Amino acid sequence: MTACEGETVANKALGGKAVGGVALGILMLQARFPRIEGEVGNALTFDFPVHYKVVRGASPERVVLQGAPGLLDAFVEGARELVAMGADGITTNCGFLSVFQAEMAAAVGVPVASSSLMQVAMVQRMLPEGRRVGLITISEESLTAAHLHAAGVPEGTPIVGMPQECHFARVILGDRLELDVARARADMLEAGETLLRAHDDIAAVVLECTNMCPYSAALAAHLQRPVFDMAGFIRWFHGGLRPVRPRA
Repeated sequence: MTACEGETVANKALGGKAVGGVALGILMLQARFPRIEGEVGNALTFDFPVHYKVVRGASPERVVLQGAPGLLDAFVEGARELVAMGADGITTNCGFLSVFQAEMAAAVGVPVASSSLMQVAMVQRMLPEGRRVGLITISEESLTAAHLHAAGVPEGTPIVGMPQECHFARVILGDRLELDVARARADMLEAGETLLRAHDDIAAVVLECTNMCPYSAALAAHLQRPVFDMAGFIRWFHGGLRPVRPRA
C-alpha cells in the first residue's frame, strides 16, 4: 500500500512537493474584475485549500472572444508549475479552455478538468428520456464546435448566451473594476428564462462560465431546475483527489 506525498507512514514522511496539503491547482485568466465569493477565482468559495496560477496574457477577451490564440504553451507551463507546487489535479477558471483539455492532460501527468462544459454529457445521462440539459454561456457567438467537441458536449444541446450588452457580460468580458451583483443576478435569471422559453424540454442547466457560479442557487430556485456549475464540478473533482477519510 502506498501513501500520498506528505503523509506520515510508519514514522516516515514522504516528500517531493513544494507545498503540502493542497491537492488542487487552478489556472486563472489574467483579469481584474471583482472576484466575489462563490466564483472559482475566490478562494473562500472552497472549504479546502487550492493553488492558483495566473496565466499572463490570458485576458477574458483573448481567451473567450478571440479563441485563446498562442496561449496553449503558457497554460501547459502553468499547469506544470502547479503540479510542481504539489497539485494532484488541475482545473481552470474559464469554460472556453476546453480546447486545451487533451494537450494539458497529456502534458502534466495528473487529472485535468479544464471546463464546466465537461459536465454536460454526464448531466444529460441523468435525465429521463425526452428531457435535455441546457447550457448557458457568456458568449454564444464565441462558443464553437471545437469547444463543445473537446468537452464531449452532445450534438444538439440547447445553448443560450448572455446578451453582450448586459451588465454581467460587459463587466467580465470588458474586465471592468466594478460589478453590480444584483444586476448580474438579474441578467442570469433572464438568460435562464430565455433558455426555457426556447426549449420546453429542459430539465437541468449547466453554466459554462465560472463567474456565473455565485448565481446558481438563485437560478435553480427561479427556474425550478437543477443547476450545475464549475464550483460544484471542482468540489466533485477534489473529492476524487482527496477522498474523505472515515473517522477512526
